[in-house]
Amino acid sequence: MSELTLTVMRLGFLAVLWLFVIVAVQVIRSDLFGTRVTQRGSRREAARPQQAARPAAPPQQRQQQPPSGGRQRRGAPSKLVVSEGTLTGTTVALQGQTITLGRAHDSTIVLDDDYASSRHARIYPDRDGQWIVEDLGSTNGTYLDRSRLTTPTPIPLGAPIRIGKTVIELRK
Repeated sequence: MSELTLTVMRLGFLAVLWLFVIVAVQVIRSDLFGTRVTQRGSRREAARPQQAARPAAPPQQRQQQPPSGGRQRRGAPSKLVVSEGTLTGTTVALQGQTITLGRAHDSTIVLDDDYASSRHARIYPDRDGQWIVEDLGSTNGTYLDRSRLTTPTPIPLGAPIRIGKTVIELRK
């Protein structure tokens, strides 16, 4: 075997060995620190040069919505808060859009929970301005105030929604 072939084989073996070490370190790091959870709003805010433009948008949306249900919007919830679980303290502003919950990376709230399905549940507003929670055929179920959901159900303000070890509440 020539000297050049032997040197190339040694360098190739060394490269494969370092690649293995780097992958092993990444796996250990993800096991220790978990997956990185990013909120969808934070990416948009980082891309914008002015952060003052963001708070101006929700009041305009609220002004457009009252004609359909003006009297019920007064006591309506304005945010979804994670009160228990790995994402404790996470808050999502309710702006009339559907919120998906699950392990899938495209969910609004990504749950790093062994008891959550990839598409576990969704929370959406109805025409009266009330928020509805619906289980999407999950294996372990979605619980609203200790009762398992079988149909889409209106969410009372402050009632706990349990998905595995995660508890979510609607708040003003």
